[in-house]
Amino acid sequence: MSERKVLTKYYPPDFDPSKIVRTRAPRGDVPAGPKVQTVRLMAPFSMKCTSCGEYIYKGRKFNARKETTDEKYYSISIFRFYIRCTRCSAEITFKTDPKGMDYTCERGAKRNFEIWRAGGETPAGETDEERLDRLEAEMGEKSAMEELEAKVVDAKQEMAIADALDEIRTRNARNERAVGGKEVVDVVKEEIDEERRRVEREDEEMARRAFMTETGEKVRRIGEGQNEEDGEGLATTKSDKGLMPPPPVPSFKRVTKKKKDLGAALGIKKKPALV
Repeated sequence: MSERKVLTKYYPPDFDPSKIVRTRAPRGDVPAGPKVQTVRLMAPFSMKCTSCGEYIYKGRKFNARKETTDEKYYSISIFRFYIRCTRCSAEITFKTDPKGMDYTCERGAKRNFEIWRAGGETPAGETDEERLDRLEAEMGEKSAMEELEAKVVDAKQEMAIADALDEIRTRNARNERAVGGKEVVDVVKEEIDEERRRVEREDEEMARRAFMTETGEKVRRIGEGQNEEDGEGLATTKSDKGLMPPPPVPSFKRVTKKKKDLGAALGIKKKPALV
């Protein structure tokens, strides 16, 4: 791979180094004419191409040429950018606006309407004194609106305070109309409790009369008689069970079964033993 490396360069016989033009200016010297460089940027605002009517939206990326102009705003340099339309490749130019902290479209396109910029645009040809007078007038209008809003808030607060005072006066008047040194609420509670006690007494009296006969005797419940009869029958059963003999005790002794005589079934007779 060493043959691919160029260690020496070829110089023709008629080579004259004095004819070579310097492309970069020496350090410390200001280059003559506008300085142009290629940059990558996004469209700072939405615009419409005047050649073909194509809409270019804010944020679209372009390879633009950046030019430093001779114009300045309080020692702030103003830059101009050149881009191409995405449809017809027409040249569009816009530059920075340090005074309005925005960009100004110069030619090739028309900026779209933006509602937030409708009232904040600076009139063309406005001097600093006119601009200050306009800002003072706007501040005066704002102060008048703020005063009006403050008056409305104060009126609402006064109405709320008046309502609270009326409520306090009504409560004091109700407390003054207390009966017998007690508040009206306490008297009403006592009346309700007394009515509840009277109703309970009437219910108890009606229940007592419902469980008495004409002669004044108390009516016995059917459940009480049944319980007594069941108790007597249970006692009798217990006494009868006491007279019965106890059950036999089980035995675990082994019982030997007698073998069957199969010979008699077959007709075989055994002779009796001689001894």
